[in-house]
Amino acid sequence: MRAVIFANGTLNDPHQVLAALQAGDIVIAADGGARHCRALGLTPAVVIGDFDSLSAGELAQLEMDGAQVVRYAAHKDFTDLELALQHAVSLEADEILVFGALGARWDQTLANLLLPAAPGLEHVCIRLLDGPQEIALLRAGEAHTLNGQAGDIVSLVPLGGHAHGITTTGLEYPLTDGTLYFGATRGISNVILGGQATVRLEDGLLLCTIIHKD
Repeated sequence: MRAVIFANGTLNDPHQVLAALQAGDIVIAADGGARHCRALGLTPAVVIGDFDSLSAGELAQLEMDGAQVVRYAAHKDFTDLELALQHAVSLEADEILVFGALGARWDQTLANLLLPAAPGLEHVCIRLLDGPQEIALLRAGEAHTLNGQAGDIVSLVPLGGHAHGITTTGLEYPLTDGTLYFGATRGISNVILGGQATVRLEDGLLLCTIIHKD
């Protein structure tokens, strides 16, 4: 089952979102992300958060339209987006798309980029999408396929330490059982040669970013 989560950040390409939606997706809004749903003509199945970004009237209308409202106290240990991800996992989603995760606040943006590495999310594929940009986390022992076209930019960023045993195919600058060092920039701005590339990782965590040129 696939979940589509709307966070309360910037939504740069509404047409991309509508094109990505599939029949059977469960749509979840993290607090103010419900406004993105409204702007797209969608009613989320679930709205979750402490609701410091939605008015009582907006919440009431969402409930009238059939959305389940899951309320948390303002003093909590998780952001609304993390709660939405946890909720999607509780529904047995094995793939999650996240829109609106990036924005003007660097602290929120950085935290959202790191969320796929949070405990409890190990067995689900999470992709953050923002216009032409797509981000996914690769864990030790996993492989990730990057679908794009020639000229798309791919960057590989190690998280939490060095990433070892990296092997890539379909990239201009290949790695074979290579290492990318935490804090260094060797993995930035690689390029896809054709329609698809793959990245395999033996040890560590690796943030995989693709920027589509069109």
